[in-house]
Amino acid sequence: MKLYKKYFSIHLKSAMQYKASFFITLIGNFLTSFSVFLGVVFMFQRFHRVKDFSFQEVILCYGILLLSFQVAQMFASGFKVFDRMIANGEFDRVLTRPRNEIFQVLCSRIDFVRLGGMLQGVVMFIYGISQAPMGWTPLRALTVFFMLIGGAVVFSAIFLLDGAFAFFTLEGLEFMNVFSYGASEHGKYPLSIYGKGMLTFCTFVVPYALFQYYPLLFVLGRSENLLYMFLPLLSCWFVIPCWLVWRLGVRHYKSTGS
Repeated sequence: MKLYKKYFSIHLKSAMQYKASFFITLIGNFLTSFSVFLGVVFMFQRFHRVKDFSFQEVILCYGILLLSFQVAQMFASGFKVFDRMIANGEFDRVLTRPRNEIFQVLCSRIDFVRLGGMLQGVVMFIYGISQAPMGWTPLRALTVFFMLIGGAVVFSAIFLLDGAFAFFTLEGLEFMNVFSYGASEHGKYPLSIYGKGMLTFCTFVVPYALFQYYPLLFVLGRSENLLYMFLPLLSCWFVIPCWLVWRLGVRHYKSTGS
């Protein structure tokens, strides 16, 4: 943890070297997320409910997902550019160091401009919890916390898997964005609105529903099943198959010779 704090400090100082550029990019990130929020607002002005979910409930759902996605983007974005580390031979140096290679890649980049998107997520989250028509209890508050943790872990695992594929392809795969950026788009609505097939896929293949849909039902008082409260923690196990693909890639990695 002490070493990670050192990396964190270095990246923060680096970002602050060009303050104007940093804050302009941060504002741009906020406005990008805000434009998606406006799309939801405009849609609900025409259609007042989406498959029995109100505007306030959707905003709460989207705020939680956006927060967890932006946290993953901020702290795990090193895996998104890992293909460059493979291409320029920098990963050779990583393997010669005494620290774990995942830790080193994780520390190679901390994307502070994602604070703009996180701020948008916080605004929607606060609005959602203040307006959603249900009474708050300690269990529901704890469920929301689990949803944030589970979402951040699952999205980070997807970034790890994306980086792992670079061992075999030597460059990032665009289709992986469907599972990260694409999920952040369609995940702004409860996943049940997309049909049973999509909900099944997002439950048993890539477990978005375990930290988004089912615990949301418990938070909104639509289900009293206490199991739903702990499903976000279960979704964290998704990191294991992603880690296994990474380890397979490391074992098959061949040095660039540089």
